[in-house]
Amino acid sequence: MAGPRVVIIGAGVVGAALADEISTRGWTEVTVVDQGPLPATGGSSSHAPGLVFQANSSKTMTELARYTVEKLSSLDVDGQPCFLQVGGLEVATTPERVTELHRRQGWLTSWGVESRIVTADECVDLHPLVNRDRVLAGLHIPTDGLAKAVLAVEAQIRRATERGVTFLARHEVLDVLQADGEVTGVRTDQGDLQADIVVCCAGIWGPKIARMAGMNLPLTPLAHQLAWTGPVPALAGQTEEAVRPILRHQDADLYYRDRHDTLGIGYYGHRPMPITADEILSVDEADGMPSVLKFTEDDFADAWTETQSLLPATREAKVEEAINGLFSFTTDGLPLLGESPDVKGFWVAEAVWVTHSAGVGRAVAEWLVDGHCSSFDLHECDVNRFEPHQLSPEYVLARDCQNFVEVYDILHPLQPSGDPRPIRTSPFHARQQELGAFFLEANGWERPHWYEANAHLVEGRSIVTPDDWAARYWSPIVGAEAQATRETVAMYDMTALKRLEVSGRGAADFLERLCTGKVAKSVGSVTYTLLLDHDGGIRSDITVARLAPDLFQVGANGNLDLDWFTRHLPADGTVQVRDITPGTCCIGLWGPLARDVLQPLTDEDFSATGLKYFRAKRAHIGPVPVTAMRLSYVGELGWELYTTADLGQKLWDTLWRAARPLGGIAAGRGAFNTLRLEKGYRSFGTDMTYEHDPYEAGVAFAVKADKEDFVGKAALERRRADVRRKLTCLTIDDPRSVVMGKEPVYDGQRAVGYVTSAAFGHTIGKGIAYSWLPAELAVAGRSLHIGYFDRRVEAVVAEEPLFDPAMSRLRG
Repeated sequence: MAGPRVVIIGAGVVGAALADEISTRGWTEVTVVDQGPLPATGGSSSHAPGLVFQANSSKTMTELARYTVEKLSSLDVDGQPCFLQVGGLEVATTPERVTELHRRQGWLTSWGVESRIVTADECVDLHPLVNRDRVLAGLHIPTDGLAKAVLAVEAQIRRATERGVTFLARHEVLDVLQADGEVTGVRTDQGDLQADIVVCCAGIWGPKIARMAGMNLPLTPLAHQLAWTGPVPALAGQTEEAVRPILRHQDADLYYRDRHDTLGIGYYGHRPMPITADEILSVDEADGMPSVLKFTEDDFADAWTETQSLLPATREAKVEEAINGLFSFTTDGLPLLGESPDVKGFWVAEAVWVTHSAGVGRAVAEWLVDGHCSSFDLHECDVNRFEPHQLSPEYVLARDCQNFVEVYDILHPLQPSGDPRPIRTSPFHARQQELGAFFLEANGWERPHWYEANAHLVEGRSIVTPDDWAARYWSPIVGAEAQATRETVAMYDMTALKRLEVSGRGAADFLERLCTGKVAKSVGSVTYTLLLDHDGGIRSDITVARLAPDLFQVGANGNLDLDWFTRHLPADGTVQVRDITPGTCCIGLWGPLARDVLQPLTDEDFSATGLKYFRAKRAHIGPVPVTAMRLSYVGELGWELYTTADLGQKLWDTLWRAARPLGGIAAGRGAFNTLRLEKGYRSFGTDMTYEHDPYEAGVAFAVKADKEDFVGKAALERRRADVRRKLTCLTIDDPRSVVMGKEPVYDGQRAVGYVTSAAFGHTIGKGIAYSWLPAELAVAGRSLHIGYFDRRVEAVVAEEPLFDPAMSRLRG
């Protein structure tokens, strides 16, 4: 026996995969418990239709699915395969869906999965039941297929058992045992099991189990209709279970799969039917599977009508079996992985469908055994990513139901989220409404993207209008605001930026240990630095301002930074970390006339020498006390001005009155994004993530190699000598070809990378697309192409930054 004592709750596709993967890595003192029989335990895995499709806008989710395909394809149970690689076919019945299929094919190409757009005739060749008159085109992914979920569970149970893992069926978990903030075991109806680590893989029961450890899991079980036809005459004689590709008709929220001479029909077009985890019966209480609810025939009527139209052969068949099967949904459609912030040793691997199950098993196994995941970037999936309001029951239910409704919808990258909204508003919100702000949501904050009050600025300017897709949730005012910022001065609402306060006599040493840069400098210093994981990957980029000997303000990227800091706090209580975002606000005052606005409002010296670049000071702006930091993410002279929320509106009004006579404006996030790309400023989570290191991402300047030590330093030194890819600036001359991110990049006919952030540079007059490329291609002047829907856009590798490389405007 090796490794700590681990109890895994749930023996479905996720629990079985985790047991297999973790035992492969040498941890064998593992017990898996489930309330149901093995291998069909009665949860979602037992009735799942088994579709494994890899197309996803998330690189991580595609990679989790790809590993699931690879692993399950290698497994069998007594000669019965666990995966039927029949391929996948998505069909379009509207022109809008044809366009969407091209976008999805771009994702697959970006993430390295083979696929191709096929004609309507080819759709029928691939799936002869399809009505040729209904389809316009299709997307074919040859490596997709059908997972035999119960067989996959059994195969992985056998493998893990051979290594010493124990599986206990018919053991209902009654409690998660704890002492001094750590798990000590699990109480079942058949006795207690001691454990150093408990992993909840309970699926639709996840919220109930997590609550035993004091954890609020933002997951809702929702019923999803799955029906099976009787024999379809056109399929008579089909002895193999599946020979046609899994078929998705997303225009009607439908999918289909073979089962010998019958068809399975899955439907997402009905009303959301949520249920709480506490309402789900136990295995012993349920007549059949507790994850299967009574079929509601009326909800399926439209699905059956549409099925008979798309697949005319079904008109000669009837629906003979049907269920409302429960599956897990989350507020952002992504899994919930990671350790509880409050109870050490309690982990979750939840909201995982069969599609991603084996990948998640591997990811969590690596995370547990190695302390980090090396195969996948998990920042999107970390259970600690949520803000407090995102865990409220009202929010969770509303957004989970919305994600059910939208599961097959064509969603624009900037598409506004639904209710509940608004949730968080800055102290400037009323003034922004008066200026006609167009708001989008950022971590619950209502954040302006442009202001209709600036419409007059468009007149006389040459503002490029992008194509119809890029022009959604966009206005030419964005370009005017960007140009005006470079000409005069603009006020930006930066309140949505996460702000942390780190204090205490151990604060300086604590931050020095976590940061790649030197932050224990003089009071008033501001440092751009990185947080690394133990493997040298970038966890975040932050700014650290030293406001007093034992007081620092951190500009962070989100709740995961707070979680990271909290987990590394020393046990002696010498450091405290606090999220001060809700009680504070921030205005970015930027532009060549910023000093002309600010200096008359204060007695403090805001000259170039009075407050140098990357320095901070306390001051009064009019009657408002502020913390002023000389930073600028738009590449212009200016400051971030922080104050308390109660004084925010007064700060806005004070600056507004001073700025207006100089031509000052309020500007939104649209202008901010184009300006920051002209300066080459990275955005964590988009341009760089856990999988990248500073040398690849072009932020090595934030690493002080002569520091004695910091988290990730040893691994980073090993990675430094082997830089194989680089985040690279591309420019596009075609003014209407404004790509939006995640598009593939081609060298000739070969896909070589993908776009991260993109926008039109209204100062330089070109499109900008930052992209990950092989290092040998990241050479200025190199001609490449970007795959944008069904066409190729010419692009050229450019030196960065594109604007003010001498930094004269920032330092003036």
